Amino acid sequence: MSTFSLLIGVAASHAPHNSVLIAGVAGLVAGAMSMATGEYVSVHSQADTEKALLDQERIELKADKKGEHQELMSIYIDRGLDPALAKQVAEQLMTHDALGAHARDELGLSKTLRARPLQAALASACSFAIGAALPLAVVAFASETNLIPMVSVASLLFLAILGGVSAHVGGANVLTGIMRVTFWSALAMGVTAGIGALFGQVG
Repeated sequence: MSTFSLLIGVAASHAPHNSVLIAGVAGLVAGAMSMATGEYVSVHSQADTEKALLDQERIELKADKKGEHQELMSIYIDRGLDPALAKQVAEQLMTHDALGAHARDELGLSKTLRARPLQAALASACSFAIGAALPLAVVAFASETNLIPMVSVASLLFLAILGGVSAHVGGANVLTGIMRVTFWSALAMGVTAGIGALFGQVG
């Protein structure tokens, strides 16, 4: 939505077609880098927290292996196993991989769900870039006279589809999702268009 609003705002300031396109490309690059940076920092913090928890668990296993066995056994009993079976499962898992068993069943950590900062950053950057590519494509092929109407319509249509898909995937009301995204997107574009027009008159 930020790229859509940026393009509308720049176009409303009566900037040349080429300037609008350059602003859009700059917005795409800056937005993708910003999203990647934010995601990397956030997920890296999560990874640091996970590492600290695992380090603490290693210390506890070395200091009190019997107590950690009892702790794991209690977890399995709470999940419905009878004490004898819980004790046997805990013994076997701790013999095989004590840290892995505690990480998974006590801390809720697993290798498949472990925080991966670089992957998260790349996925976030690509998602933003793909979303920002549509309005840029519209700007590239639209004439200067109908630039604002075409970008506005294409933007609202695209965002409405995304809102509906997101609502459907999340199990929410699709119409409500579409209306919510469309309303706030139209408001954002209207505000940036007004600011762009104001600065265009001042200039």
